[in-house]
Amino acid sequence: MLLGIDIGGTKCAVVIGNLNSHAEINIIDKRVLSTDRPVYEMIELIFQTAEILLAENHSSTDQLSGIGISCGGPLSSKKGLILSPPNLPGWNEVPIVEMAKQRFNTTVTLQNDANACAIAEWKYGAGRGCENVIFLTFGTGMGAGLILNGRLYSGTSDFAGEVGHLRLSDMGPVGFGKSGSFEGWASGGGIAQLAQIKVRERLQVGEQISFCNSLDDLPKLTAKKVAEAAYSGDELAIDIYNTCAEYLGRGLSLLIDILNPEVIIIGSIYGRARSLLDKRMMQVIEREAYIGAREVCKIVPAGLGENIGDLAALSLAVVSKYD
Repeated sequence: MLLGIDIGGTKCAVVIGNLNSHAEINIIDKRVLSTDRPVYEMIELIFQTAEILLAENHSSTDQLSGIGISCGGPLSSKKGLILSPPNLPGWNEVPIVEMAKQRFNTTVTLQNDANACAIAEWKYGAGRGCENVIFLTFGTGMGAGLILNGRLYSGTSDFAGEVGHLRLSDMGPVGFGKSGSFEGWASGGGIAQLAQIKVRERLQVGEQISFCNSLDDLPKLTAKKVAEAAYSGDELAIDIYNTCAEYLGRGLSLLIDILNPEVIIIGSIYGRARSLLDKRMMQVIEREAYIGAREVCKIVPAGLGENIGDLAALSLAVVSKYD
């Protein structure tokens, strides 16, 4: 039996699973909890939920072969600490690995969510069989997990893969605390900011916008709402996604040139809006990336789909370290 815990700012998932005869992970059962309690109360609830799930599925903690914990950073995978993630107020130097070991008496592995997803896609998804894999979250924010030469690369202080902090322009939407960053241009939050800027320009000169009626509605703009308008043929919405695709292509070109991956796997928004992004993104990559590197690199959506968060946590439970 495997236990996966996926800790997020608004909700946590507790998942149990196992490996089948084809060395693939099966999800057996799952509970979703709101992250709305003080930190140590929340952890106790997570552990209690895991015990209940196991009991309901005719198993026990003695049958656990490993626990995987996926959480937004910053954290220390080596020390087993969660280190004050911005979306988890009060989670300051939480020794969650030691707590889980004492409670369940089994191997426990902690990784940030991007690294966990990279491992899951490498072992069980679109990166299977590859030695050099980049996974990009492309959700609310933009982070990366890196598999290099067949190993997870997390860097000297667990900060490898923070590609959202790369500045791609002097000015632009703000992401990762930096205007014009990769995350600013290519993330759910960034697309919403870009939409607000472009829509405001049009509204202030009296134009009608199909997906935003007034200046008061600007805060309601989301990447999803803009994508729906783009798919309906709205030219401004298409332009917003073209701008995102331009900078997505620039960011990918840097990664291709520096790391020479076999595959870049992009999650979340890319899987839902690929047809809005691919043409401009590939034009930029062909213009910017070194031909010898770009020709051997595939760019694909996440293979594990909407289950990637659950499978990412469970994949950390399979073994204590991926080498």
